[in-house]
Amino acid sequence: MKILFDWDNKKNEQNIEKHHISFYEAQQAFLDPNRVIAEDLEHSQKESRYFCFGKVNEYIMTVRFTYREKIIRIIGAGYWRKGKKIYEKKQKEKI
Repeated sequence: MKILFDWDNKKNEQNIEKHHISFYEAQQAFLDPNRVIAEDLEHSQKESRYFCFGKVNEYIMTVRFTYREKIIRIIGAGYWRKGKKIYEKKQKEKI
């Protein structure tokens, strides 16, 4: 099954400026077989929003996203300490 992604180009440019990560690169977090998906309870508004914590180039990337008509719409991405902690905790729980 192919995963489809979408994003707002202006938000992508802002994310590159702020976090130095493009949404194109952020797609890689979803390829991690050990990725962690969590609901973003703090920022969910009219639609549910989620986080994907996944390993990309030996670092843990956090990607904020939503689902729209079976397409993953990326909202933001970065390398954040909190995301790394959540990822590592979930990996320890699997042992």
